[in-house]
Amino acid sequence: MKRKFSRSFDELARIVACTEEFFSDHGIDSSLRHVVDLCVEELFVNMVTYDTETDADILIEMAPHERGVEVSMTDYDVERFDPRSRGDVDIDAPLEQRTPGGLGLYLVLKMVDSIHYEYRDRNSRITFVAGRK
Repeated sequence: MKRKFSRSFDELARIVACTEEFFSDHGIDSSLRHVVDLCVEELFVNMVTYDTETDADILIEMAPHERGVEVSMTDYDVERFDPRSRGDVDIDAPLEQRTPGGLGLYLVLKMVDSIHYEYRDRNSRITFVAGRK
């Protein structure tokens, strides 16, 4: 699957529908869907929220992987932001001592098998694999 989505939170329902269709078409274990949906949603929301200097659509690609699903998300004409560089979130700290932000990316990094980041010519591409453990 290879589809572009406009920079709008309204696209989330269409993204989830595409994920459902992809899983069905490829006979992929449906227990992986919640991981893929959560990770794609978190990364998409971050792209829309923080990469405001562009109006370009966001490209989402999904492909079967030997362990599950490989997902790539490409954001065009944006500044560099490697989600792996965010750092750990202290989930054991009391709420009043926590700094807001970063929990979604923390969850993405913990839930996927692998994550890769590429940045070239102002294009940001995040690729992750979600699979059976």
